[in-house]
Amino acid sequence: MFALLKRYRHVAATAPLMLAMIATASAQAPYPNRNITLVLPFAAGSGTDTTTRIISKELGTALGVGIVIENKPGANGSLAASQVARSAPDGYTLMVSTNTPHSANPYLMKNMTYDPVKDFTPVARTGDLPFMLVIHPDIPANSVADLIALAKKEPGKYSYASGSSAAIVSGATFASLAGIDLLHVPYKSSPPALTDLIAGRVSMMFIDVPTGLPHVNAKALKALAVTTKQRSALLPHLPTMNDTVKGFDITSWQGYFGPAGMPKDIVTRLNAEIRKVVERPDIKSALAERGMEAFSGTPEEFDAFVKEQLKVWEKLIAGAGIEKQ
Repeated sequence: MFALLKRYRHVAATAPLMLAMIATASAQAPYPNRNITLVLPFAAGSGTDTTTRIISKELGTALGVGIVIENKPGANGSLAASQVARSAPDGYTLMVSTNTPHSANPYLMKNMTYDPVKDFTPVARTGDLPFMLVIHPDIPANSVADLIALAKKEPGKYSYASGSSAAIVSGATFASLAGIDLLHVPYKSSPPALTDLIAGRVSMMFIDVPTGLPHVNAKALKALAVTTKQRSALLPHLPTMNDTVKGFDITSWQGYFGPAGMPKDIVTRLNAEIRKVVERPDIKSALAERGMEAFSGTPEEFDAFVKEQLKVWEKLIAGAGIEKQ
């Protein structure tokens, strides 16, 4: 009996040490050794969501762990950005962001809850998602020029929905450069805005190609132009907004970020694996079918790009006459 009691006391005394050793071993295990949470600033079904799921599935396989997608729409992506900015910089909470949270929000919102540069570690850019102008099929316009003529004939009659900063800025830029009066109807994310557009509750919308193209192909919407200055290789038949509205040039981009202070070795590993996925011909093709032009680069190149885009979007927003809300 005394021997059993002595053995029990020995096990009890060494248990905390054993647990500490296990915890230390887990912490020192090669990255990654558990699931990674990927926070998205837009709802399920958005272009960012659709394309990210294709990339993240292959990324999880390459890393040997699960990728858990957490959609956190709201406040132009600020809810998602704030969550990731305040997460531990250990590589297990990442964000796929766009020009909405990281380029436009500082010039659209009075009360920012994060800094798009200081609070994040750029990991890898994954490509561009061109936007296009779509209208309800009942509107008697087959070109941007037709639409402008209608809007000038009946000022205030036509409205544009928005589910992202790119859509907000595109709509305001269109109205400003074309000299027309359009009613802005904001939404939390693109899918509900698209639902109301298809139902005819709003007249038009600037929408990312991955989200809008299926509805255009189904004849539920009519596409008039792409927002990029040059025609998109993915939609070569569509003219550009700039063909009719000179000076119109808006591009939406996408990429992976982590919180500020991430270890360089983790950033290097993630960047390498993301680039391998994005550069695969089958992945490029799958993303192209959904309207995304996929490409990548180094973390340093992405960092420089993000800083440059802040200047681009500051100019766009000022030119459109949009005031901070």
